[in-house]
Amino acid sequence: MDKVTELKDKGNAALQSNNCDEAIQCYTEAISLDSKNHVLFSNRSAAYAKAGSYQKALEDAEKTVQLKPDWAKGYSRKGSALAYLGRFEESVKAYEEGLKYDPNNAQMKEGLAEVQAQMMGQFTDDPMASFKSPFKSPDIFIKLRNDPRTAEMLNDPDCLKLINSLQTNPNALSDRFNDPRMITILSVLLGLNLSAENDDTSPMDVDPPNRSTPPPTKSTPTPPPPTEDPSLTPQQKQAQEQKELGNAAYKKKDFEKALEHYNKAVELDPCEITYLNNIAAVYFEQKDYKRCIEQCEKAVEVGRENRADYKLIAKAFSRIGNCYRKLEDWKQAKVFYEKSMSEHRTPEVKTVISQLETKIKEEERRAYIDPAKAEEAKEKGNDLFKKGDYAEAVKYYTEAIRRNPDDPKYYSNRAACYTKLAAFDLGLKDCDECVKLDPKFIKGWIRKGKILQGMQQQSKAITAYQKALEIDPNNQEALEGYRSCSVAANSNPEEVRKRAMGDPEVQAILRDPAMRLILEQMQSDPKALQDHLKNPEIAAKIQKLLESGLIAIH
Repeated sequence: MDKVTELKDKGNAALQSNNCDEAIQCYTEAISLDSKNHVLFSNRSAAYAKAGSYQKALEDAEKTVQLKPDWAKGYSRKGSALAYLGRFEESVKAYEEGLKYDPNNAQMKEGLAEVQAQMMGQFTDDPMASFKSPFKSPDIFIKLRNDPRTAEMLNDPDCLKLINSLQTNPNALSDRFNDPRMITILSVLLGLNLSAENDDTSPMDVDPPNRSTPPPTKSTPTPPPPTEDPSLTPQQKQAQEQKELGNAAYKKKDFEKALEHYNKAVELDPCEITYLNNIAAVYFEQKDYKRCIEQCEKAVEVGRENRADYKLIAKAFSRIGNCYRKLEDWKQAKVFYEKSMSEHRTPEVKTVISQLETKIKEEERRAYIDPAKAEEAKEKGNDLFKKGDYAEAVKYYTEAIRRNPDDPKYYSNRAACYTKLAAFDLGLKDCDECVKLDPKFIKGWIRKGKILQGMQQQSKAITAYQKALEIDPNNQEALEGYRSCSVAANSNPEEVRKRAMGDPEVQAILRDPAMRLILEQMQSDPKALQDHLKNPEIAAKIQKLLESGLIAIH
């Protein structure tokens, strides 16, 4: 396997594990070795999108299309990034262009349908329209896709049809509340929690399925009072009576009495999973998680032997997961929630699994921290850096960061590698993290200045060198960098102006009438600057113009 393929595969694995930063690093290293590989740009676009960096995702998607104009996936990446940026008309065009090359691509058809649906609700004269009907909001699919509770639902065609039908006819919402997905969707769209926050929303289980009476039809407005099932034996009838007595005691929190009745029900009808599940519910309330788990395992065993409703078996597994959550054994909890999902899939359990994955990842990250091993990895990285094997050195510096994420020097060292690989954006990110961890770490500021210098951003580089000189006014490296940037910035003012005017932030500042008035005052009355700098917002804008090289204060 060559180096590019190895990095791509590693990036793919990281992306599947939701480790977007690592995926981006791997794809960037691979691109530095093979800058004509359209698949690498496509994959990095996906990683940027997943990380929420939609502008960068768009740039990589456009590069993909440029390198491989007849490859449908490039247009799919472009359409998706444009949709996230709210540029819906351009997104539609990108998807339509991609479908010319792959007319049967289901993913692109779904993406196109989503964007078109968003466009339908994009313009309205009523500012309260989105509140009145959350399904008319133009960013409905962005909200749903970005929330772990609903992201998976958008892969279900039936769920998409449901959402689209409510966009067309919001008044049909009242007829859809019996669909459990609807509560979750509304929770995300309204930013509310429409379901109670607890581990076990229905502690007791439903009655055993009626063995002969058919379910009431939808046309029956009020169901008739329950009638006794003639197929039940006298013992089974007694068992149901005991269960009802147990339920009454449970509601009063008389758990000992509830256990007495539920155990009696099991004696009378040992093949019914419901009674076993209810006993487990009592143990859960008593915080006796070990006995609750044992009871649930017994319930699953009895349920399987007697072909119980799969939802009741799923509930037993879910309750075991709840116990392990209470015991803070996240991995075991995830195992049993996944078993529950294999019996009966619900969006609520899916959400819990996503939350557990985050906890497990954080737990593993903390367990991995080892400053001694971080130093070993750094030394190996240093050796490789000296030999000129920068891509391999990045791996060891990354390992050092994982082993000790609070040490700024590892970020500084990795930034040096990225600079050698011409991955300036990643190097700059590492420098920012470095000086964030330790604002007095002079090498981080100098490294940042050099990267900005390499990116031809002389004014920003000057600011970085100034920070370094504040720490050590005699540092020769910072002094030389500052002088070099000052000469470059002054040698071609027209070039500086062009670069500055290409910055959207600078353009916005110059379009602001208040700022234009302030700049005019600064020219006629330099002392007025001191008053304006007392306003933090104005000071930040003036600093931005200074960094861009458009203005100078003498």
